[in-house]
Amino acid sequence: MALPSHLSLEIVTPDRSVAYETVDEVELPGAEGYLGVLPGHTPLLVALQVGAVRFRKGDEETFLSVAFGFAEIAPDRVRILADVAERAEEIDIRRAEAAVERARERLAQAVEVDFERARIALLKSMARLQVASRARVRGSAGL
Repeated sequence: MALPSHLSLEIVTPDRSVAYETVDEVELPGAEGYLGVLPGHTPLLVALQVGAVRFRKGDEETFLSVAFGFAEIAPDRVRILADVAERAEEIDIRRAEAAVERARERLAQAVEVDFERARIALLKSMARLQVASRARVRGSAGL
């Protein structure tokens, strides 16, 4: 049996389909760290953490912010079922920066703060900013 030459990538949340693409490579934030997937990968089920998903078609890279969920990996497909997922162009940078500041302030408080909730909010906002800044850098490089 020949190895597939591409991957079918599907990214969905409970609210919507975020991406359905044919790609050459996917990188995703697994619970044990980032994982790269190429065509022909061994089947695998991965728990997702907060972070950036990167996929590549030829020389073109696309970034998305994701938070939690699962990725189902097969030799010819990656299906990501995320709690939250946003494309770089959907991210409101000012809002994400404000969320980072709010989360940092909550974490600095010494009284009655849900630290895990504040930590997750900080991670999500920082991942969103990372994805948005990568997209901006790529977009300005082509000018």
